[in-house]
Amino acid sequence: MNLLGLASRTEIPVAIGAHDPIAGSYNGGAPHVHGNNGIGDIEIPDAGLSAVEETAAEMMIRLSHERSGELVIIAVGPLTNLGVALEQDPTLPSRVKEVVVMGGAAKVPGNLSPVGEANIYNDPEAAAAVVDADWDVVLVPLDITLEHVVEESDRIALLQSPSELNQALGKIMEHYYSFYVAEYGRPSSALHDPLAVALALGTIKATLAPAVHTVVDATHGPGRGQTICDLRGQRLGPVDQDGARTRVVLETDRPLAGHMMERLLLNK
Repeated sequence: MNLLGLASRTEIPVAIGAHDPIAGSYNGGAPHVHGNNGIGDIEIPDAGLSAVEETAAEMMIRLSHERSGELVIIAVGPLTNLGVALEQDPTLPSRVKEVVVMGGAAKVPGNLSPVGEANIYNDPEAAAAVVDADWDVVLVPLDITLEHVVEESDRIALLQSPSELNQALGKIMEHYYSFYVAEYGRPSSALHDPLAVALALGTIKATLAPAVHTVVDATHGPGRGQTICDLRGQRLGPVDQDGARTRVVLETDRPLAGHMMERLLLNK
């Protein structure tokens, strides 16, 4: 909410989500990746904002009625809140236009287990419910998010911007960049969540995104958290499988970093 204050977007409501996954309990997050406070351990001004009274699940259900057939849900964390919303209202999918999920690993290794990507792995039961539900899902997996990278030069440009928001983002990114040195060999960062948002908004286009049958392994074996995408028969070009409701993004029309930086540096 304090970031919304820096962005002068205090009109955007924020609902508190579930604390624990559908099965099990909260594991403490990933402070080594995001910092102990989730924003790289930096301090930003208190915007004096409060969360709304309804929960995240209740908000999505309400908005699905108010924007029936138009609502696009962008999920950029574990899918617990969506799983809870489906439990509370099984008719929710009939009113949602599309669900865009940053999560999964179709053909590449996971990042929290050999096969499990963090957002899926942290609540496989919820992820399985979301993928199995009767709605259109766009999965934006590690396969493509790891190919979109923002560099140290971009972070410095944010720090030198006159915008307080950009300066805060540049400071936050320093902690995240240090985590990715082991992945890329230099201070930089994958654009996981921003890519999912850009695809949902249409500012970046998917050029290879076949609709394929997809399931999430919610067992307690070594495959827990894996997104199993049936990508057979795709070698000669994208083939949509009959009845498949999950579209897996594997290629995009252009890099996100340049577009994102251009938009951010417009902030004064």
